[in-house]
Amino acid sequence: MPAMYRFGEAMRRAQEAAFGPAEYVEQQSFVSASEIRALAGQAGIGEGVSVLDLCCGIAGPGRFLTRELGCNYLGVDASASAVDLARERARGPRCRFLVAEIPPLPPGTFDVILLLETMLAFRDKEALLAEVGRALPAGGRFAFTVEEGAPLTETERTQMPAAETVRLIPLDELHELLARAGLVVQWQEEWSESHRAAAESLAAEYAAEGFDELVTSHQLWSEWLATGRVRKFALVAELPVSRSPSRPEAA
Repeated sequence: MPAMYRFGEAMRRAQEAAFGPAEYVEQQSFVSASEIRALAGQAGIGEGVSVLDLCCGIAGPGRFLTRELGCNYLGVDASASAVDLARERARGPRCRFLVAEIPPLPPGTFDVILLLETMLAFRDKEALLAEVGRALPAGGRFAFTVEEGAPLTETERTQMPAAETVRLIPLDELHELLARAGLVVQWQEEWSESHRAAAESLAAEYAAEGFDELVTSHQLWSEWLATGRVRKFALVAELPVSRSPSRPEAA
């Protein structure tokens, strides 16, 4: 059995054990199936709705939403191997995939743009949100999760593996950047406690599988979420008809 396959199977076992079968949909994050479903509901994802999923990875959540809700889905990720796996596991014509760096976003517009658990990694969040605003029609929604807090200190950067991908943002600054992109927050909910519990459970399962670096990072996330050093939010922001850059303002 190839080493990469054994690693993938061990990761899957750990993640499913941490979330439980009803909440595990091949997500590689802290978000549960119930939370994915709730965010989709707030964003109005349903039959025939076009969804662009940014940084989709192997697209477990996207494939889950397509099966459950009947949306028309395009997943985008920079990793060709992740997209290959997503394509292999997808069923039916509603799921499409693209290998690409983000930004820019693919051409055209989408009813909903989804960004699960990866806002954290973007250095230039303003450029990302400007692209999101461009790719939404009037009334389109941006549904995402975000880790909120002040930037990491030098000490925290030495503690956190892959600290270059951990770029926290204060909530008021995020709201300002959304407004600059013409996006208006319609719904916001804090998920800090549920994601603290997920981080704790994942750390225990990764320890059992011997994934030491993942144990370290997940223990830190659990601690930071427990103490309020970091807070976790889910948001839906809309591009109003009157503020859409692609249409004239309503009379």
